[in-house]
This record gives sequence, C-alpha cells and structure tokens, in this order.
Amino acid sequence: MATWFKKPGDAVAVDEMLCELETDKVTVEVPSPAAGTLGEIVAGEGDTVGVDALLAVIGEGAGAAPPASAAAEKSVGPPPPQPNRPPPRPSTSWCPRWAKA
Repeated sequence: MATWFKKPGDAVAVDEMLCELETDKVTVEVPSPAAGTLGEIVAGEGDTVGVDALLAVIGEGAGAAPPASAAAEKSVGPPPPQPNRPPPRPSTSWCPRWAKA
C-alpha cells in the first residue's frame, strides 16, 4: 500500500481514485467501486496487502447517489428472467488482479 488520496469521512464518487498500490514492478491507482463516504481504512500506507485484501470500507453518505424511492431500496423478489440474453460479464476495471501473469 503506497499512498491514500482520500481520508476517512471524505465523499467519493464512482471511479474516483482512492489510493495507489505499489509492487516491485508496477504502481497501480485503485478507483472507488461505489459512490459514498470513505469509512475505515483497513490497509494503511506501507502495509503489505494480498490480491484479495480489503483496503477500505465505503459507506452510504454525502457522495452516494440518493435512491429513486423508498420502494427501490426494498427488494420484493428476483427480477423476471430476460430470455435470449447472455449473462453479464463480471467487471474487472476496479480490481488490479485482472491481469494474467
């Protein structure tokens, strides 16, 4: 863990750079996967972290988009299936482990 660009309590937007990870070969900026407020920073500057390590917690807050309605927050059941559509591909844009060695 090299550098944090944000501190706890700061509002963050989706894809806003949160921190920088550094290896012996590359330095990678890590964007926020969600909008909200940066909560606890789990991995401090100078810490060694693994590939699937939790770096920080992002909670709902000033940077979070407001819900469309109270009904949108509650789920009644799964959405109806949509025929003839391939399943969505998982997003790897926020995860530095997408690169294959």
